[in-house]
Amino acid sequence: MFENFSTTDITMNDGVRIHARVGGRGPGLLLMHGHPQTHVMWHRVAPGLARRYTVVAPDLRGFGDSSRPEPGAQNEAYSKRAMARDMVELMRQLGFGRFLVGGHDRGARVAHRLALDHPERVERLFFLDIAPTLAMYERTSMAFARDYWHWFFLIQPPPLPERLIEADPVAYLHNVSGRRHAGLSAFQPEALAEYERCIALPHTARSICSDYRASAEIDLEQDALDRDAGNHLAVPLRVLWAQHGAVGRNFDVLQLWKDVSRGEVSGHAVDCGHYLAEEKPDIVLQEMLAFFRGEDKPRVDG
Repeated sequence: MFENFSTTDITMNDGVRIHARVGGRGPGLLLMHGHPQTHVMWHRVAPGLARRYTVVAPDLRGFGDSSRPEPGAQNEAYSKRAMARDMVELMRQLGFGRFLVGGHDRGARVAHRLALDHPERVERLFFLDIAPTLAMYERTSMAFARDYWHWFFLIQPPPLPERLIEADPVAYLHNVSGRRHAGLSAFQPEALAEYERCIALPHTARSICSDYRASAEIDLEQDALDRDAGNHLAVPLRVLWAQHGAVGRNFDVLQLWKDVSRGEVSGHAVDCGHYLAEEKPDIVLQEMLAFFRGEDKPRVDG
């Protein structure tokens, strides 16, 4: 995986160390992963993107081989604002003041905050299988709560969720990921082994819970302030979601993004489950290449 890519570890101003994979040449392209995964989730897409871009695929703080800081008050260390600052500093140290951004799941939530807080840094946004966090919580139904049970499990007060995950972290990973549309067959064995290794690292359970607690507390407060102030996304946004996923079943994904955007918003469902970049990498790659080039429709890339 990631042939011709290198790895780097860059320390942020607050001492957090971000581990990242870097490859390719050209304009900067930041790719952020979701839960309960690492940057490895991009392994089927990143090599094709690296033909045109310098691809930077980090492990978010709390995940993979990046640092796992103490959560702090309101889990502020795992707020999407703090994670977004990491990404701006990472890209700056790699030589990119302005860049393209792609994100899946939690990584797309970080990308959303990054584009709100640092609009001058972002050229275009590409999201995989999310709707805005605030809208999802405000419009939670019984069906969504059943589909996304982990949202409500992980935000429970410590240490209960941490203890339950730490009792068998690989079983937790298999349950969360394996219960989705494609099951564990969505993952290449080498990638799954990496997810299993990283979720068992010390303090990962605490970091995961802190990430989700932040999203249900401080992140919602900040999102509500932006909504009330009319601070919306101002760059072109492309969003793909899973035809067989909970987000598309429970929410009008495209309309919800249009509600919080002043720029162009486009997208559609893809015939797969939640892990689009691993289940349908060819579609994701061609959609990304076309969108980042400013084209309306993807084309076969030579």
